[in-house]
Amino acid sequence: MIARPAVTDIPKVVIAVVTLLAAPAEPLTNAGNTQLVIAALLGIAAVVLLIAWAKVHPFLSLILGAAVLGVVAAVPADKIVTSFSAGVGSTVGGVGLLIALGAMIGGLLAESGGADSLVERVVSRVSGTALPWAMAGVAALIGLPLFFEVGVVLLVPIVLLVSRRVDVPLMKIGIPALAGLSVLHGLVPPHPGPLVAIDALKANLGQTLALGLLVAIPTVIIAGPIFGNFIARYVPAVAPEALLPTRRPLAVAGVRGPSPTGRGGVDADGDLVTEDDLINPGTGRPGEPIDEAATEAVRARRAPALWAAVITVLLPVVLMLLRAIGELTLAKDTAGRKTLDIIGTPIIALLAGVIFAMIFLGYRTGFSRTQVSGFLGGSLPPIAGILLIVAAGGGFKQVLVDAGVGNLVADAAKGANISPLVLGWLVAVGIRVATGSATVATITAAGIVAPLAATLPGPEVALLVLAIGCGSLFFSHVNDAGFWLVKEYFGLTVGQTIKSWSVMETIISVVGFAGVLLLDLIL
Repeated sequence: MIARPAVTDIPKVVIAVVTLLAAPAEPLTNAGNTQLVIAALLGIAAVVLLIAWAKVHPFLSLILGAAVLGVVAAVPADKIVTSFSAGVGSTVGGVGLLIALGAMIGGLLAESGGADSLVERVVSRVSGTALPWAMAGVAALIGLPLFFEVGVVLLVPIVLLVSRRVDVPLMKIGIPALAGLSVLHGLVPPHPGPLVAIDALKANLGQTLALGLLVAIPTVIIAGPIFGNFIARYVPAVAPEALLPTRRPLAVAGVRGPSPTGRGGVDADGDLVTEDDLINPGTGRPGEPIDEAATEAVRARRAPALWAAVITVLLPVVLMLLRAIGELTLAKDTAGRKTLDIIGTPIIALLAGVIFAMIFLGYRTGFSRTQVSGFLGGSLPPIAGILLIVAAGGGFKQVLVDAGVGNLVADAAKGANISPLVLGWLVAVGIRVATGSATVATITAAGIVAPLAATLPGPEVALLVLAIGCGSLFFSHVNDAGFWLVKEYFGLTVGQTIKSWSVMETIISVVGFAGVLLLDLIL
């Protein structure tokens, strides 16, 4: 018998903040339902056509698509701008910071040789046919405490390098990694979505966790290695060169032009490089042209220990896992709980990983402070486009939410005379597709079915939480910031992203819900 923790053990502060930020506010327009549906469809169509047909950059396409949506929905112009800006700001403040810190970790892993060490160990221990399964397992394991976005920025660079190193189709190992992260994020506490639903429906946390893992395992297998092996034949993706975690010698030692002082030059990032930085490794004398072969030889001798690279990747995971354990086992007012809440915050955990990497992959392996700073700075330009596109995706989603599109689905579901499990899944699916937000879908669906949950036995309430979680993952498309994150990291077109990522999310939703219904028959 699984002990039922008190409701107060659930992190109320996290739930309150997530609910406040994600729940739709009062609509900005008095437009009728038909007008809102037309506005949403035209806004999404505008984004797709501008990118696929007119070849407009996704960042601009999302801005223009949000404008089309707002105008057709009769939202005042100033409100469109305010809503879009708020969505951009909240996305950059959350996902953007995580992407930047993750890129810094990736840059240090790459330039120090730590990423090469990790990949070589993976490749030497796992055969080609087992790689997709290994990627799915690793992603699911580290996805237990991680937010989806954190897992992406930590895992995807390794996935890209493994794909290039062993010449395995990118989708064949990329989809399993994404599936492992997405399933755990949507179904298993302590992620915010499941926690919000658990609190709203007064479900048993232990039962939800146990049943969630039972549903997650077959769902990851089907949506990950099995689907990845299939879709790799139809989406011939190639790892983007700029995002590969490989060494770029010119980013530190290469000279692109004379410095203003005449001493040294300017590196690939436009930063001043002094004579000390321009010492030729082959002769030991400054001021001579850099011998790239000698530079690589020096780097080979400086290669960090494998343990340093492993800890760099796992440190954020461990810190967030400790926070999750503390939320489930410690009273919220204790010093230990407060400490774990701080160090396990995603931004703090990733920052700790960056600092660890600076010390043990940078300074301790012989790189100078100037070089380490160059590694960190050089990791940011390749992700600038990703940050802008993901941020604009968040702005587009916010205009949808503020216009009241999500409320249409919720209103249509009220009074429906169907099974609570089916109702919860359908409401979550509708709001997810309409707004692009899994969290908004979870919160709204949980609120609608909450009165029904009071009449259900304990295990079925836990299954209702999982049904809502499955529905909240259905068919991610252009109104979801995660769609653009995956598109840019994997170098896909919009069509390829829909064929791979969007279909994978739909498989997760349908297979996971089928598992929930099966458990409902057994329990």
